[in-house]
Formats: sequence, C-alpha cells, structure tokens
Amino acid sequence: MAAPKPGRLSGRHRRPPEVRTTYREVAAIPEFRALWLGQGMSLLGDQLAQVALAVLVYSRTASPLATAAVYALTYLPPILGGPLLAGLADRYPRRRVMLWCDVLRALMLAAMALPATPFPVLCALVFCVVLLGAPFSAARAALLPEVLDGDRYVVGSALQNVTNQAVQMLGFAAGGAAIAVLGPYRALALDCATFLGSALVIVAGVRHRPAPVREDGRPSMWRMTRSGARLVFGERRLRTLVLFAWLCGFYVIPEGIAAPYAAALADGRLPVPVITGLLMAAMPTGTVIGAFFFGRFVTPSGRLRGMGWLAMLTCAPLVLCVIRPPLEGVLALWVLSGVGGAYQLAANAAFVQCVPASGRAAAFGLVQSGLLAAQGAGILVGGAAAQRLGPEPVVTLAGVAGLCAAAVLTMLWTESRREIIAKVRAAAT
Repeated sequence: MAAPKPGRLSGRHRRPPEVRTTYREVAAIPEFRALWLGQGMSLLGDQLAQVALAVLVYSRTASPLATAAVYALTYLPPILGGPLLAGLADRYPRRRVMLWCDVLRALMLAAMALPATPFPVLCALVFCVVLLGAPFSAARAALLPEVLDGDRYVVGSALQNVTNQAVQMLGFAAGGAAIAVLGPYRALALDCATFLGSALVIVAGVRHRPAPVREDGRPSMWRMTRSGARLVFGERRLRTLVLFAWLCGFYVIPEGIAAPYAAALADGRLPVPVITGLLMAAMPTGTVIGAFFFGRFVTPSGRLRGMGWLAMLTCAPLVLCVIRPPLEGVLALWVLSGVGGAYQLAANAAFVQCVPASGRAAAFGLVQSGLLAAQGAGILVGGAAAQRLGPEPVVTLAGVAGLCAAAVLTMLWTESRREIIAKVRAAAT
C-alpha cells in the first residue's frame, strides 16, 4: 500500500466533514418558529408605528423639530437603559421577561392610540415602549442559543436577519399606504395587537425555563451591569468581537446621508425622494443576500475564518465613491458593502461561544446599546462632515477609516480564533 503523500492526512486521521444546517431544518423547530413569528409580528407593527408617529406628531404640532425629536426618542432609550435593564433576563426566567415586556408595551400603545392622550404623555409612552425593547431583545438573544445549538444557531440567526431586513423594508414601504387607509391612531392600535399576538405566540410555543443559575446569587441590577461590562471588556476575544459589531458605525454613515447624496446624484431621470429610497434600500438588500448565502453555503468554521475579510468588504466598496460613479454604480457599491455585513452572523456566533449562559443577557444588552450608540454617533458625525465637505468625500472617508479599523480587528481576530473554531467544528461534526 502506498504511503500517504507528505503534508496530507491519511484516511484514518482525516478530519470529518462539517455538517451544514439547512434553513428548513431550523424552521422545523417549534420553539424557534414561535420566537421567529413573534419577532416578525412585533417588528412589522413597529415599522408601521414609526410612520404613524411621524404623521401623528406632525399633524398635532406642525413642527419638523418636534417630529424629529419624537423619532429620536426611538434611539435614546436603548442606549441609556439597555445595559441596566438587559440584566433582568439574567435575573428572572427569560420567557417571563419577554411576556411582561410584550404585555406592558401593548398597554402603553393602547394608551397612545387614544386621541385624547396629551402630547407630553405620548412622548413619555414612546420612550417607555422603546425602553422595554431592551430587556425583551436581551432575553430573546440569550434564549436563542438554548433553543438552537451549534450551527443551528448561526443559520437561525441568518434566517432572522433576512426576515428582519425584509420586514423593515416592507413596513416602511407599506406604512404610508396603510396609514392613509387606517389613520395614525388605528395604526398604533394595530401595533398594540402585534405585541399581544407576540405574547400569545410565546405562551403557546416557548417552554418555560428557570432563571440562569449564578454563583453570586441574585445581585442588584447595577452590580449585574458592572459584571457584564467586566465580562465583555475584560477578555481579549470578547473585546475584539464587540469591536467587530461596533464597526457598523462606519458603514452606516452612507444611509444617514442618503438624502444629500441623492441630491448630488440627481440628473433629472428620477426624483430625489426615489433616489433616496433606492440608496437607503441598497445596503439592507446586500445584507439579505449576504446573510442567506453566508448562512447556507459556508461551513461553520469557514464563517469564522472569513469574518475579517467580510468585515473589510463592508467598507472597501465605499472607498470607490471617491470617483463619483453614477447612480447605478453607487447602488452596486452599496449593495456589495451590505453583502459584507453578513460577517455579523459569525461575530454573533463566536460571541455566544465565549459568554457564559448566566451573564449572556447582560452582555448582549451592553453590546446592543453600544451598537446603537455607534450608529447614532456615526450618522451624526457623517452628517456634520457632509455639511462642510459634501456627501461623496464623507462616504469615502468613512470607507477608508472603517477599512483600516477592520484590518486591525482582523489581525487581532486571527490570533485568537483557533479555540473558538475548534469548538464550532466539534459541534458541527
């Protein structure tokens, strides 16, 4: 018998192939379907409610500033309260936290749907509804790895990501037409119904699990928040993964200045609002494409190895905006940038591998709050820079800065990914 060639493994020692999970296999899991359906329902209602709020506030106040201020309230609560309230899902059973958040948000939206609700009360209710989204999202993110193990978690996350992007595009596109038929108050009542529907789906489809067991008993919320921060930032791999997630602060800038970019591209063929909508939809479209193929056709360990390259892909196409391509070229570049955003699936899966179950919700809440803060800061800085430099140079600079940051993170990740890849490969064989 011929000896194996140098540098190759013999059949006896060849590593078994990794098994890739299919979308159909994940969708067949009842608990995942319940979480998936509940999230889709409430997200669609939220998109409708955002449009309804803008219409309602402007009709009441005739003030663009008041309308923008109320819209800003949808970003502020998770940044302020997310790290603190997310720890509730590590203190109490996660299913119970999700149910209470759904029911309380439904009650608040029912009050918002009343025409007699004063404007200050409406603003306070908006703040509280969005604030309760932080513990709900943290509980759901912490529960998902218990429902889906190994590669199923990555594929399930990809499926949810595709659904979320599609629902957001559908919600904004259909929101105006629905409100024209229903009116803003009925639209808010419909959002109330989506939260109640989500609660019913969770009751029927998600089984009860006890609260995570913690070695330190039941500490205060503030202590849990500090513990989550030490967990996330006290370990090199987790720090790198968190910074990968927050890299979106660079490649979100084009969406934030899509309107002035559209004005610069306008050549009379299409109205500026239509161009703006096309630009804003380009990156989500790329993300849907990238998440589908990345989750379906790439092996679990291959996703972790390719994560850095995809992260750089999110920013590299933006650099080419310096040549001022026409609309078709800009759309192609932005869609390609969105495809690279699929790296977030691998970063999320690696994060789950590194975080203990007892502190998972607080860690997810902290990362999510930082994610929103990075997006908000990126859009704010990008808008201020575009005011002075114009949109094309700002998008190019965002691409250059993001590409440099992604390259550094990729080098750091290459040094620390071996252990996680070994765990993922073992779970997938």
